[in-house]
Amino acid sequence: MSKKLILSKDIVQKYNIPYSTLTHYTDMGLLQVVKKSGNRRMYDEGEVRVQLEKILELVDKGYPLRLIRDLLINGQNHDPGEGLDS
Repeated sequence: MSKKLILSKDIVQKYNIPYSTLTHYTDMGLLQVVKKSGNRRMYDEGEVRVQLEKILELVDKGYPLRLIRDLLINGQNHDPGEGLDS
């Protein structure tokens, strides 16, 4: 079964994020380019949806991107503040 691909311009429109943010997330390793065609970048649409939901939720809670990257790369899908006493 092949992956459904989405272009970077479509991600920007669908998720209402600036192109520079998408590029930054890609450069940090938060999102992976699956295929390039000329100067067009294509991503796995399902992976983008899941990753962006996690990223945007944690950014909204005030977590820095470096911590978010470490959590996502290490496969930790929980809230970093979960279980901590205030």
